[in-house]
Amino acid sequence: MRLSQVCGIHSGYTARSRLELAPQGGVPVLQLRDVSAGADVAVPEPLRYDLPAAERFQVADGDLIFRSRGEPNTAAVVRSALAEPVVVIAPLMILRPDRRKLLPEFLAWSLNRPEAQRTLSSEAQGTSLRMISVATLEKLQIAVPDLATQKQIVEIDALGRREARLLQQLAASRTQLLTTLLGEVAEARRS
Repeated sequence: MRLSQVCGIHSGYTARSRLELAPQGGVPVLQLRDVSAGADVAVPEPLRYDLPAAERFQVADGDLIFRSRGEPNTAAVVRSALAEPVVVIAPLMILRPDRRKLLPEFLAWSLNRPEAQRTLSSEAQGTSLRMISVATLEKLQIAVPDLATQKQIVEIDALGRREARLLQQLAASRTQLLTTLLGEVAEARRS
């Protein structure tokens, strides 16, 4: 199914001039540097700028932020941890899935899969600074199973990622333990 059939896709706010910080008041913004590859969006203290009429570029819980410039071109889910609506600045894009058909977490998983990344990479524009257009995202084909299956996929993926993190921690702990034990043996046997 084409992504545009199950998701609204919009470019972030395009600044026509240099953004001016507004420490008192202003609008909190998300920029490219605030969205890490593949992670959920949770910026504790976003920078605030004076932006006129930027309400349509605000994101809320369940929206996705897509990194359209650079590499990788991944999506991240906006979580309710945002204290107030935040404006997304281009080259970030806003994806709003139709919740009756598509879970936000499943959409992020779909877009971040190697197959989708290869397709997006092959459609990227530019040579030195790659960019994914709204039109490219709109025509991207994704599988859309029923919501129950989407939920299961997301849960299993989360468990797999957790297992990978735990295995990394275990390997680091083993290395540290082995280093400590070998150091103790060396100290005990020195002449």
